Amino acid sequence: MSFWIFGYGSLVWNPGFEYDEKIIGYIKDYRRVFDLACIDHRGTPEHPARTCTLEEKEGAICWGAAYCVRGSPEKRRAAMKYLEQRECEYDTKTLVDFYKEGDDSKPALTGVIVFTSTPDKESNKYYLGPAPLEEMARQIATASGPCGNNREYIFKMEKALYDIGHEEDYIIELANEVRKVLGCSGVPKEKKTVTSPRSPLKLKLSPFHFSPPPEVVAMDSQ
Repeated sequence: MSFWIFGYGSLVWNPGFEYDEKIIGYIKDYRRVFDLACIDHRGTPEHPARTCTLEEKEGAICWGAAYCVRGSPEKRRAAMKYLEQRECEYDTKTLVDFYKEGDDSKPALTGVIVFTSTPDKESNKYYLGPAPLEEMARQIATASGPCGNNREYIFKMEKALYDIGHEEDYIIELANEVRKVLGCSGVPKEKKTVTSPRSPLKLKLSPFHFSPPPEVVAMDSQ
């Protein structure tokens, strides 16, 4: 027996649980948004961080990683328990189809679990909803919690999508706005050599796209 889980936030670069297989790919009709509060990892109840959730949008695609957990019931239960504790701000598990690059005619996997959140502030206390880019950037630039600060999360999200070859304008723009708030400066760095398939680079990338500020340390918690 096995189950598959789709990661689109910190699970992309730090799954944190024992898995047997990883596949890079995407799901359809969802897009990544920074509309969910985090009050116990990279934020506090008084100053919540903003982290990723999914928003339904027809025609959209969201790139990430699917992880397979196989083996004994105990192993699978342990992995799911870990995920449920880690993803506690998400109030729903949704089953989705998962597609691999180069073949969108049929899903490579069906019944893949993804943690999502109800986009309703009344029924979901963690849902923040959308906000102007500048307001979101100020919140991300200044929030911090037991597992690190919120700006590390957006910069690692940006880098993770670059590493799998599928950057997103939305993430790049938000990360660059956070850099403006932080007052970062620097010089362009050479691009990394990446072995994964690449999508065309965005012309709007800032000089800092490949080299986050010094405070982005090796903290792998979400």
